[in-house]
Amino acid sequence: MSRDCCLWDGVKCDELTGHVIELDLSCSSLVGTIDSNSSLFRLSYLQRLNLSGNNFFSVISSKFGSFSSLTHLDLSYSSFLGEIPSEIFHLSKLQSLILSDYHIGLRLEPHNFKLLLQNLTQLRELDLSRVNISSTIPPNLSSRLTSLGLAYTGLHGILPESNFHLPSLKVLNLIGNDQLSGYFPKTKWNSSASLAKLNLDGVNFSGELLPDSLGYATPLQILSLSSCNLTGPIPKSLWNLTRIETLDLGNNHLDGPTFPQFTSGLQNLKRLWLSNNTLNGAIPSWVFSLPSLSELRLRDNNFSSQLEDFRYNSVLVHIDISKNQLHGYLPESIQNLVNLEILDLSSNSFSGNVDVSLFSNLKQLSSLDLSYNSISLINENKVNSTLPQSLQHLLLSGCEINEVDFLRSAKGLQELDLSNNKIQGRIPDWAWSNWMHSMAYLDLSDNMLTSIDQISSFYQLYSIDLRSNFLQGTLPIPPTSVETFFISNNSLTGEIPLSVCNLTSLIVLDLARNSLKGAIPHCLGNMSDQLEVLDMQHNSLSGNLQTTFSFGSGLKSFNLHHNKLEGKIPKSLANCTQLEVLDFGNNYLNDTFPMWLGTLPNLQVLSLRSNKLHGPIRTSSSSKLFPQLRMLDLSSNAFTAELPTSLFRNLKAMRRIDQTMKAPGDTTQTYYQDSVTIVTKGLELKVVRILSLYTTMDLSSNKFEGHIPSMMGDLIALRVLNLSHNGLQGPIPPSLGKLSVVESLDLSSNKLSGEIPKQLASLTSLAVLNLSHNHLEGCIPKGPQFATFENNSYEGNDGLCGFPVSGACGSHQIPETNNTTFVPDEESDSTFLSELSWKVVLMGCGCGLIMGFSIAYVMLSSRNPNWLSRIAEHLEYRISMRSRKKQQDQMHCIEEEEIMAI
Repeated sequence: MSRDCCLWDGVKCDELTGHVIELDLSCSSLVGTIDSNSSLFRLSYLQRLNLSGNNFFSVISSKFGSFSSLTHLDLSYSSFLGEIPSEIFHLSKLQSLILSDYHIGLRLEPHNFKLLLQNLTQLRELDLSRVNISSTIPPNLSSRLTSLGLAYTGLHGILPESNFHLPSLKVLNLIGNDQLSGYFPKTKWNSSASLAKLNLDGVNFSGELLPDSLGYATPLQILSLSSCNLTGPIPKSLWNLTRIETLDLGNNHLDGPTFPQFTSGLQNLKRLWLSNNTLNGAIPSWVFSLPSLSELRLRDNNFSSQLEDFRYNSVLVHIDISKNQLHGYLPESIQNLVNLEILDLSSNSFSGNVDVSLFSNLKQLSSLDLSYNSISLINENKVNSTLPQSLQHLLLSGCEINEVDFLRSAKGLQELDLSNNKIQGRIPDWAWSNWMHSMAYLDLSDNMLTSIDQISSFYQLYSIDLRSNFLQGTLPIPPTSVETFFISNNSLTGEIPLSVCNLTSLIVLDLARNSLKGAIPHCLGNMSDQLEVLDMQHNSLSGNLQTTFSFGSGLKSFNLHHNKLEGKIPKSLANCTQLEVLDFGNNYLNDTFPMWLGTLPNLQVLSLRSNKLHGPIRTSSSSKLFPQLRMLDLSSNAFTAELPTSLFRNLKAMRRIDQTMKAPGDTTQTYYQDSVTIVTKGLELKVVRILSLYTTMDLSSNKFEGHIPSMMGDLIALRVLNLSHNGLQGPIPPSLGKLSVVESLDLSSNKLSGEIPKQLASLTSLAVLNLSHNHLEGCIPKGPQFATFENNSYEGNDGLCGFPVSGACGSHQIPETNNTTFVPDEESDSTFLSELSWKVVLMGCGCGLIMGFSIAYVMLSSRNPNWLSRIAEHLEYRISMRSRKKQQDQMHCIEEEEIMAI
C-alpha cells in the first residue's frame, strides 16, 4: 500500500483519473486459471491488456468481454484452451486482437468467425494463427485491416481475390492452410498498395504461373509462396522488387533459367530460398555479391555450372546449394566467407582435391557438408588445427578420406559422418577423447575398420552407425544413451551379450549379416516398449526363440531371416500390436500356421518361408484377420490341404490398389530401411525399404491340393503370385485376369488342367509367366505380353499349341477325311491361288482359319462366287493329307510355314 502501482513495470495509468488503462504481463511465467472471480476483471478501464507468453493452460473466461474500453487484447502463446468466448466479439473498440499460439488449443466455430469479422469493425490487427476455425474466408473483410494472420487455422474454399487489394493491408499470413485454394489477381497489382508481407505457404494455386504483375507490388518486403503448387518460370519482374528482404518460392514446380544477367534491384535481399524446384542454368557470380544476402538456399534443383568466386566481404551466413549438378573445382574464395555458419555443397559433381585448410579461416562455421561429390579431401600440410573449433556438424561421406588427423582441432563435434571412405584399422585414441563429451551422431559405415573400442565411454551418443566394415571379435556395447545402433555387415562372432538389454533407450538395433551365434537373449522382450526395430537376419543364431514380448510393445519390425532357430513361433508376439514387418524365413521352426498373428492390426509383411511349418492353414470365422497384410511368403514348407480361401477373403489390403498407404517403418525411416527377401520374376531378391505399392503372395513348394479358388482374382493389388510346386488341380480360374498390376505369375509344377484362360492375355503388366509342368491343353492366348514369353513358360504341357510352342491354333479340330476328296488340277490351282493375296494368308495365320476364310470371301467372292468353295475344298484336302502324320490331340494346330506354303 506504500507504493503507487502506476509506477510498477507493465502498468500504465491515466494521468488524470489514476485508473489503470494498460497492463502488460507478457512473458512473466504466470500459470494457473484466470476464472471469472479474478481481480483482473475489476480493472474496468483497461484499454490495453497483454498476457502473452505465459502458461495458463485454461479456458478464456467470458469475463474478458467486460472490458468495454479495450482496444488491444493479446493472449497469444499462453496455452489457452477451448472455445473462444463470443463475448469478446462485442468489444466494439478493439483495434488489435491476437490469440495465436504454438499449438492448436483454441477453437472458433465458423459462424463465430464471421460474427467476429462482422462486429469488430475497428480492427486493424487480427491474428488467430493456430486457432481451429475450419471455415471459408468471407470476401468482405474490413478495409481498416493492416495485419491479418490466419496461419494453420484449417481454412478451406477459395481465397477471395479482394483480400489482395485491401487498401490498408500490410501483412497477410495464411500459411499452412493446405485445403485453401488461391488464384492470383487478374488485374495489375496496385503499386500504391501497402502490402509488405505476403505469406501464403501451403495454399494451393493449382499449377498457376507466377504473374508478371507481382513485380509491381513494390512495397513487398517478404514474399513467401513455398509449397503452393506453382509452375513455370520465375518472372523477371520479381528481381525489380527493390524493398524485398525475403523471397521464398521453394517446394514448387518452377522451372527454366532463374536469374537475369544482372539486376541492381535486390540491394535489400537477405534471404533467397528457391529449393526443391526444377530450376536450371548457371548461378551467376553477382548472386554471391549481393550486399545484404545472408541466406542462399537453392537445394534440389538442376543448376549446372561451375561455382563462381565469392566476394571478400560477403555477409553470407547460410549457403545450401546441395542436390544440383554443379561441377568443377571448389573456388579458393570460399575462405573469404568469414561470416559463414552453414555450408552445404553435398550431392553435386564437384571434383579435384580439396585441402581442409580451405575452411580454416571460417571461424563461425558450425555445419559443413561436402558429401556425395567426386572430391578428395586432403590434408597436404598435415596441419593439426585446420578445421575451426566452432564446427558442430561435419558430413564428409564419400570424400576419399583415409585418415582422421585433420579432425584433431574439432573438439566440439556433435554430428560426424565419415561413411563411404577408406579409413582402415582402428580409430585413434585421441579421437575418442575428443568426441566423448559432445558427439551425438556418429557414422563410420562403409569403411575398412577392423576394430572398434571405447564407444561405451560416450556421454550423450544417440546414434552410431558401423555398418559394412571389417569389424571382428565380439559385439561391442554402446553407451546406454544410444537410440539407434547399426553394426550389420561385419564379421562379428560369439554370442550376443546380455548387457545389450541395458540399452533401454534403443529404438533400432541392427545386428544383421554377421556371424553371431548362440541363443537370442530372453531379456530383449523386456526392452520392447521403446524398441521399434530388431534386425538379426543372416547370422547363426540357434535354439528356441524364448523371448517374451509384453503387452504394449512398440516393436514394428522383427527380422530373424536366415538363422538356425528351432521350435515354435512365440505367441507373445500377439502383444506387439504395432508390428508391421515379421520375417522368420530360412530357419528350422517347427510349428503350424500362426493364425493368431492375424489379430495384429498393422502387420503388412509376414515371411515364414523355408522352415518346417506344416499342416493345413485353418482360419477362424473372424473377418478382421490380417487387414493390412501386403506381403505373404509361406513358401518351402509342408503346408497341406486346400488353399485357405477364408484367409484370402480377409486380406483387405491385397484387395485394393491404394497409393496412399504408408510404407512399413515410416516413423523410423531416417534411421533404418526394412529389407525382406522375396522371389519375383524367377529371382531371389532383397527388397530394401519395402514399397507401399509392392504386394506379393508366395505359397510355392508346399503340399497344397485342390483347386485354385476363383476369389484369388479379387486380390487385385498383387504384383507377384507364386503357387508353383504344389499339388493343385483343375483349371486356372479366369478371374486371375483381374490381377491388373501383376508382374510375375508362377503356377508351374502342379496338376492344373484345361485351357489357359483368354482373360490372362489382358494382363499388360505381366513380365514373367510360368505355367510349365502341368496338364494344360488348347491354344495359348494371344496378347501383347504373351507374345514375349518363350517356350520355357509352357514346357511340360503336351496339349498346348500356338506361339511359341507351335504355329497358330485353329478354332476347331479338323475331322478325318478320305482319299476321294476333291483333287484340284494344276491350272486351276495356280489361277485362283495367285488371286489369294499374302495379306489374307498372313491375317489368317494370326487370326485362325475361320477369320482367314472370311477375309478371303470378302476379297474374292465379288469376282467369282464359286472360288470360295474351291478354296475351302483345296485347303481341306491339303490339311487332311498332313493331319495323318500328327497326333489326334494336335490336329487343330497348323505350322506357320505350312499355311505360308498353301
